[in-house]
Amino acid sequence: MKRGSYWRDECGAGSAEFALVLIPFMAAVFAIIYASLMFYANQTLQFAAETAARCYSVNASTCGTVGNVQTYARNNYKGPNIGASFTAAATGCGHTVTGTGSFPINVVVYRASVPLSATACFP
Repeated sequence: MKRGSYWRDECGAGSAEFALVLIPFMAAVFAIIYASLMFYANQTLQFAAETAARCYSVNASTCGTVGNVQTYARNNYKGPNIGASFTAAATGCGHTVTGTGSFPINVVVYRASVPLSATACFP
């Protein structure tokens, strides 16, 4: 083999480029998946708060007490496990239900917790 031919040889260049591009590509894919799950958790938290506020305002037999409203909201939350908790109160705008939770992001080198909250008021 000649002295400069080693540096001009392109065998295996495609696999080296693939290895360099794979890491940022997979990071972007997982970021999209986590962001989608976080938005889904927030939307289902909002839905549970809205239905519980409506039940608290309209249906006294099912949601007559604060404890019943909290149970009703927890049963209507269908999202990922974020430790959702709900509070209910009668306020100036009607019956208000607030839901809170913490969405965990666990990637190999990065761990974070994103707080989520939703508030609904039904007259």
